[in-house]
Amino acid sequence: MNNTLTVTQTAAWLKANNNYLILTHRRPDGDTVGSAGALAQGLRDIGKTAYVLQNPEITQRYSKYIADLIAPEDFAHEHVILVDTASPTLFPKDSEKYTQSVSLSIDHHQSNTMYAELTCLDHEFAACGELIYEILMELSGKISPKSAECIYVAITTDTGCFSYANTTANTLSVAAQVVKAGAPHVKINRALFRTKTRARIKVEGMINAGLDFYFGGKVAISAITGEMLQAAGANEDDIDDISNIPGSVQGVQCGITLRELSSPLDCKASIRTSPNIDANAIASHFGGGGHKMAAGFSQDKPISEVKAELVEVLKEFFPAEV
Repeated sequence: MNNTLTVTQTAAWLKANNNYLILTHRRPDGDTVGSAGALAQGLRDIGKTAYVLQNPEITQRYSKYIADLIAPEDFAHEHVILVDTASPTLFPKDSEKYTQSVSLSIDHHQSNTMYAELTCLDHEFAACGELIYEILMELSGKISPKSAECIYVAITTDTGCFSYANTTANTLSVAAQVVKAGAPHVKINRALFRTKTRARIKVEGMINAGLDFYFGGKVAISAITGEMLQAAGANEDDIDDISNIPGSVQGVQCGITLRELSSPLDCKASIRTSPNIDANAIASHFGGGGHKMAAGFSQDKPISEVKAELVEVLKEFFPAEV
């Protein structure tokens, strides 16, 4: 049976145990990587042994922030912790021997399935990094420059550098505190939000040219195929956070990005919405989930079929436009 812990109880548990292996989720973003790095460093700062499990899907965009925290292959862990991971479907690839018994889940997703023995969950936080900050402050009352850097990466990537509607006063307060603690915010902001590769520019052009609009322009759906990425010479680094493009169009309340993954029959959908449309509710129709304004799901179908099914489901959310 799952037990839910408060921040204080989580810190007490972390103090009472040792030898932690921290895992990130599939197709890792800045929040899961930053949260893992901040927690590992914070535990080391109080004398604990903690490492982050190597995730082969982490791109160069984020891997540099945890390069010195990666677990050696012979590390004998006692406890497995997952951060920013809502369900077992998001466990990293080839991690079965680590994820069969998860000691602790630290998360901010409302859709968390309570899969771990212990769970510290607060879906009011914009990023898991905010929750990690609270835990580290409870652990030692301070944040090291390394943890501060990782937390800043976590928070900024999950809020679009504070531009998304999930940004709260607490988000900004935590960001201020980690900047005071040594997070190189100018360097991080430039690297993650103000620099684009040529391949990224090409992919964005293809997406913009192929946007489809529905329900009086309130819904925009984009498609990213393997052929498009190959033509642009793009890799995973080049398309990080690209799912926000459809929702950036004026008048769009629901922006959806459909992407081919390993094959044309492997489709991932990323949903971004305005506050009046529940992205999590849309994703739940397809067995997915997430947050109210950011959610997703996967289907073993071609993009064209998934798009058609989505449009039918969206009639429930935009009835006046049908």
